[in-house]
Amino acid sequence: MNSLPPCPACHSAFTYEDGTNLVCPECGHEWAAHTGAGLDAARVYRDASGTILQDGDTVTVIKDLKPKGSGGVIKQGTKVKNIRLVDSDHDIDCKIEGFGAMSLKTEFVRKV
Repeated sequence: MNSLPPCPACHSAFTYEDGTNLVCPECGHEWAAHTGAGLDAARVYRDASGTILQDGDTVTVIKDLKPKGSGGVIKQGTKVKNIRLVDSDHDIDCKIEGFGAMSLKTEFVRKV
């Protein structure tokens, strides 16, 4: 018995799973399989110590960072105010005095 939903394009009942997608063999349509309630939940951002971060928080850099394309170093202990969380390869967009706009990873900051 097939417990998978029918194809949304042609309504065929012969759908099958292919990794994380569902596929219709009749029309070739592929779509994401939503099998859990947690898939639609918002992403939770955590700092190096596991504290949940939110937009507008102030964080401290926990190790010296050498930004690409810049001659300077962001020193350990530098405070970064008013962060903005984004969904990309770097989790935080911010402005750092003396450097300007930056993108940081949450693993290198701690919430103040």
